[in-house]
Amino acid sequence: MMIFGVPLQALLGQLLLGLVNGSFYAVLSLGLAVIFGLLNIINFTHGVLYMLGAFVAWMGLQYLGLNYWVMLIVAPLVVGAFGIVLERLLLRHLYKLDHLYGLLLTFGLTLLIEGLFRSIYGVSGQPYSTPALLQGGVNLGFMYLPIYRAWVVLASVLACLLTWAVIEKTRLGALLRAGTENPKLVEAFGVNVPLMISLTFGFGVALAGFAGVLAAPIMQVSPLMGSNLIIVVFAVVVIGGMGSILGSILTGLGLGVIEGLTKVFWPEASNTVVFIIMVIVLLLRPAGLFGKES
Repeated sequence: MMIFGVPLQALLGQLLLGLVNGSFYAVLSLGLAVIFGLLNIINFTHGVLYMLGAFVAWMGLQYLGLNYWVMLIVAPLVVGAFGIVLERLLLRHLYKLDHLYGLLLTFGLTLLIEGLFRSIYGVSGQPYSTPALLQGGVNLGFMYLPIYRAWVVLASVLACLLTWAVIEKTRLGALLRAGTENPKLVEAFGVNVPLMISLTFGFGVALAGFAGVLAAPIMQVSPLMGSNLIIVVFAVVVIGGMGSILGSILTGLGLGVIEGLTKVFWPEASNTVVFIIMVIVLLLRPAGLFGKES
């Protein structure tokens, strides 16, 4: 069966690939949106922390024999703890300064951490095997569905929806939003706002670590894997609206699908379609699709 001159199986395969990429965009941009929306910090280390999540999973298997399922929990916790240390030692001093200072600091940290891993592991990448439970695929008749890629989409969507529900629908989320807008008032009610901010930053970067573990069996675990993705993720956040939780989720998934379709119908533009959309959105709606005008 052909659709616009393209075999249906090829079209659906690219749609699946786009949805998988969109899942990574959604989780990573969600972490960025949480950090910017609640803490007002542009965190350029997000890509290298995504890489760190994949490396922690690889090192856990290589040196400690810890399997994928254990590292799916442990690696985000390790990355989150590392993020809390960064926030406590460095970022805390920049909250009242211009966004540029936070961007420059996190960009410098990115170069430092990435350079350290490149000097130790090189740039060729390390293989990480797919867990036995998720190997193989399912023949749907019209296409072959790899089980692991379906799991990536499911796990990413569940993580995004759970995060959105906690921030937007619970008392904890209300305290987080109130603590960033009026910290003195929230402290008057006995809430430890500095600790809450540290934990929020840790949770935001833990999402990057979680995405890194999901990505490890699909791609080579390499020091460069974060730098190849972070620019696109920032574009996703801008299109969805800086700080918009729901906007990051929907925009990440949608742009991944659009990118996959572009590879079918106009392959030459597949690497730039996200940025073309970003330019159009900024011209028509500078705050982003789901952002609020200041």
